[in-house]
Amino acid sequence: MTTFSTVDFDNHEQVVFCSDAKTGLKAIIAIHNTNLGPALGGCRFWAYNNEEEALKDVLRLSRGMTYKAAMANLKLGGGKGVIIGDARKDKTPEKLIAFGQFIERLNGLYITAEDVGTTTEDMAYIRQSTNHVVGLASATGGSGDPSIFTGYGVYLGIKASLKHKFGLDTVKGLRIAVQGLGHVGMNLIERLIREGAEIIASDINAESVKRATTQHDLKIVPPESILKTECDVLAPCALGGIFYDQTIENLHCKIIAGAANNQLFNPSHGEALRQLGILYAPDYVINAGGLINVTHEGPNYDQNEAIYHVDKIYLTLLEIFHLADQQSLATNIACDRVAKQRFKNKLV
Repeated sequence: MTTFSTVDFDNHEQVVFCSDAKTGLKAIIAIHNTNLGPALGGCRFWAYNNEEEALKDVLRLSRGMTYKAAMANLKLGGGKGVIIGDARKDKTPEKLIAFGQFIERLNGLYITAEDVGTTTEDMAYIRQSTNHVVGLASATGGSGDPSIFTGYGVYLGIKASLKHKFGLDTVKGLRIAVQGLGHVGMNLIERLIREGAEIIASDINAESVKRATTQHDLKIVPPESILKTECDVLAPCALGGIFYDQTIENLHCKIIAGAANNQLFNPSHGEALRQLGILYAPDYVINAGGLINVTHEGPNYDQNEAIYHVDKIYLTLLEIFHLADQQSLATNIACDRVAKQRFKNKLV
């Protein structure tokens, strides 16, 4: 397994491999860039097929957090943690506490939060061994589930995308396909249905599908069909790396705007989408709502101030779309250029 030579390493400042024999913890913490401030990024608990897959994921995710923080005008850098294992079977309080001990050794260079496979309750366990954690439940001094704010930001991003491409101010009557029925996907669906959108959805988890169909009037399609669904907007809210040559050629959407991180298999696929006339909302801009909210945590937390900050996602995306059009660039490339200028030159 290589680290420095992998393309995803991208000049990371630190990559920490965490192993605790007593609890069985196997984890990786990646710190991409701290030029603007300490690295903040969630802890993902996932059953990776192998260590190489886990390393690739944490490197890509932490890099994305650097860009996300820069575009949200936060004085933070990018980092991420992954714990290797099945969250439904392998997650224990002891493992989470041990993970917190590794975070504590970094002396504030990395701050964790919830992510796929972890919850606000899990953050409370991590908090037992380090103070460098956010996204706690409101009862323990935090701001609650950040996925609510992520879902809200994605909703705003869909609206900005529709405004730019079609001049529309509503999702009413539009067909929107949502991949992933987790916390963020469900929050997004609730907002879209409330405004009159027609929803097509999928998830690999049968329980999630059952919950969604019980709560909402929507159409479910098999997971292998969702990316091929004919729709106005495709909202990926599951895992990343889903847009590559074979999947792009089967797309039947006009806009891609969703919460998943690292949706493009590689940056060149943004140009492939542009050539097809599909508007892509850069993932690390549209899904920044949760990150923005947890940065407001503290004794003087004001939810209205956090929402006001998340509201800016709408204008940021419109600015990126306009810049991309002006320069005849894929939206992800235009966005990357702006983000790099910010975190490399400390312009935030």
